[in-house]
Amino acid sequence: MHDTTKPIRILVVDDEPDLREIYALTLIREGWEVAEAASVGEARAQLEQQAFDVAIVDMRLPDGAGLDLLDWLAARRRSERVIVATAYGNAATAVQALKTGAFDYLTKPVDLRQLRQVVRSALAQHAAAVDPAPAPALQAMVGDSAPMRAVKEALRRAARSMAPVLIQGESGTGKELAARALHELSNRASGPFVPVNCSAIPEHLLEAEFFGYRKGAFTGALDAHDGFFAAAAGGTLFLDEIGELPLAMQAKLLRAVQERRVRAIGETAETPVDVRLVSATHRDLARCVADGVFRQDLYYRINVIDVTLPALRERLADLPQLADALLDRIRREQQRPALRLGEDALELLALRAFSGNVRELENVLHRAATLAASDTIGAADLGAPGAVAPPPPPAMAQPPAATPELPALPLDLGAHLDRVERAILLEALRRTRFNRTAAAQLLGLNLRQMRYRIERLGIHDDDAL
Repeated sequence: MHDTTKPIRILVVDDEPDLREIYALTLIREGWEVAEAASVGEARAQLEQQAFDVAIVDMRLPDGAGLDLLDWLAARRRSERVIVATAYGNAATAVQALKTGAFDYLTKPVDLRQLRQVVRSALAQHAAAVDPAPAPALQAMVGDSAPMRAVKEALRRAARSMAPVLIQGESGTGKELAARALHELSNRASGPFVPVNCSAIPEHLLEAEFFGYRKGAFTGALDAHDGFFAAAAGGTLFLDEIGELPLAMQAKLLRAVQERRVRAIGETAETPVDVRLVSATHRDLARCVADGVFRQDLYYRINVIDVTLPALRERLADLPQLADALLDRIRREQQRPALRLGEDALELLALRAFSGNVRELENVLHRAATLAASDTIGAADLGAPGAVAPPPPPAMAQPPAATPELPALPLDLGAHLDRVERAILLEALRRTRFNRTAAAQLLGLNLRQMRYRIERLGIHDDDAL
């Protein structure tokens, strides 16, 4: 915790005297000591003389950029939390600053209430780094393999700032648990953690659920309703399966993330919001951007810090520890303290493909514990052999194949690929009697991706006849 006998010192770096004065007066009213600098050189001179708790730095200065000061502080491993101030709409600069190590950013013209909030968050994070709180969710992330150690370290580093985090990984790898661990490791641990499954909300309700609405805003709005952003005030908003949001909602979310303001349905004014945004997806969002189903600007906004969770098959060294942790929960639920996993069962589990990851392992163990004749789960209790991944076939000597003759190169690659894609889509639609949902499933697409391709390639119902 911060030593209450020592005053809190804040450095304000801006080349505009009026802005420096406004910031300084606002911060002094909070009981904090403020020093001022008008350039990178003046700021370095101040920092060489004394340490500060927080530095508020403009991104454009007469003798350099705010990023120069960030690099200077990082090279000396200084502990100051840096808040950068960027011009309105300059999202790329803010993202770059967060990636460089800034704690947070403010958009000019700076809202003074937001300034005080961000400084308090920076001070709280400074105290949390000195006296970290326990993080039960991190302890629940079972595994000491190299991939899991790397994930836990990434979460600890990400917790030091307010930068948006994107957690990626296959279904069943524990993305929500990782997000909760990130929340508990941060200075926002005492605030709310609001998880939202974006794929479970009907499209016509998304705006109302995210941003709220006031009484009488539309038919059926009998009372005012706070949205997810308001519910997460002072804490963390976790957007699971963010890749499922439609493009129209992505545009509205982008504005809320950039400006940190939301407008409830029926309101005329925007309201500042104070949330840490953590997102998760099992999709390849970079591919979704290339396919035109996810906004590139939103992707870069939410992907300032990337944490990728390994699949279970990539950390099989954790399997015994994971199985024991899951069995411990099953022992309590079924009141069977002697329940254990036999060696033959563990060896068989190590051969499974585990496409469902930890969630699949938990399901397998629940089933086996229920069906096992004794308190020792054996290989026979684990299910049909078909659930086991077959070993790779042995390599066989093959006669050298003749080099195939390459086809002629198309004169227009884009048009050629469009024709191939159109033919594949039409074949899938014919097989499903033009049922778009079924055709999308055949091709491993979601319905929105299917609709986008159908519209882009000009496919109509009568084309499938």
